[in-house]
Amino acid sequence: MTDTKYVYDLSEGDMSMKPLLGGKGAGLADMAKIGVPVPDAFTVTTAACVDAMNNNSEWPAGLAEQVQAGLARLEERTGRKLGATTRPLLVSVRSGAVQSMPGMMDTILNLGISDESVPGVIEEFGSERFAYDCYRRFIQMYGEVVEGIESNVFEDALTAIKHARGVALDTDLTADDLKELTATFKALANEALGGAWTSDPREQLHRAVNGVFKSWLNPRAEFYRRANGISRNLGTAVNVQQMVFGNRGETSATGVCFSRNPSTGGKELYGEFLTNAQGEDVVAGIRTPRELSEMEEVLPEAFHELLDTMTKLELHNKDMQDMEFTIEDRSSTCCRPATGSAPRPPR
Repeated sequence: MTDTKYVYDLSEGDMSMKPLLGGKGAGLADMAKIGVPVPDAFTVTTAACVDAMNNNSEWPAGLAEQVQAGLARLEERTGRKLGATTRPLLVSVRSGAVQSMPGMMDTILNLGISDESVPGVIEEFGSERFAYDCYRRFIQMYGEVVEGIESNVFEDALTAIKHARGVALDTDLTADDLKELTATFKALANEALGGAWTSDPREQLHRAVNGVFKSWLNPRAEFYRRANGISRNLGTAVNVQQMVFGNRGETSATGVCFSRNPSTGGKELYGEFLTNAQGEDVVAGIRTPRELSEMEEVLPEAFHELLDTMTKLELHNKDMQDMEFTIEDRSSTCCRPATGSAPRPPR
């Protein structure tokens, strides 16, 4: 067992630890300390990524045990269990480079949902449609990022069911449609892999963290680093964070925003959002995001909470802030530092 500490709970970090925790991990820790609503998390350090990278992707001694211990502490704090049949814990697994590399590395959302846990999600949230929306999203993200399945395998199936139902958007699919799509995705994944993938959520977490490590070395990330003079030896941190759901219907949303206009520095609303969506939808181009100003009419309580948060962060950091946010059921607005994925200029 190594003495090297590779995993830090959210409460243990701060901005001075950015080289170790990455920009997102350090930012999350700092935001939590000043009372900004952020979901609980733990961060696997950049040092762990570098050590694995320099050893043919083999994890350093003690890392696997530290990740499982970090998960156990997160489960205790949230009162949930990964993969449980009641009140299951679902997490996101996100990269967090020291220097911003927008869109270059990989993310997995909704990890922890499975055949065993989906009934618990349905029971807790009262929506079969929501549960299977999370499940089909997880299979696709995990399949692409961790298992290396080509994205068109899933996208073609999604397009086919939308065409069969005569709808244009994912949000037009019913609970039964998404349940069928989930079964199709599982079958396609098993076919692509030549056998069933592991359904053990703890093994999935291990493989997801490793998938984010490996995405540090993917061709687009390598190209971006060369173009921007970022050292390959910095590595990426990995943030394992309790999910907050922007896809629970029209009273939930996700978006990106700046605390002021990044082109002029003017103190004005600048950003965009989507209702009934998860974070990747905003930048994927599947639906047209709405201007941030429209959120006041749609979700007024969350809108004003977001404005207060932007003001608090700007005063704290004495600089313009770039944030991603998720709203779950009208008023629970959770924020995280953005990775440089700026919204398009308002139309």
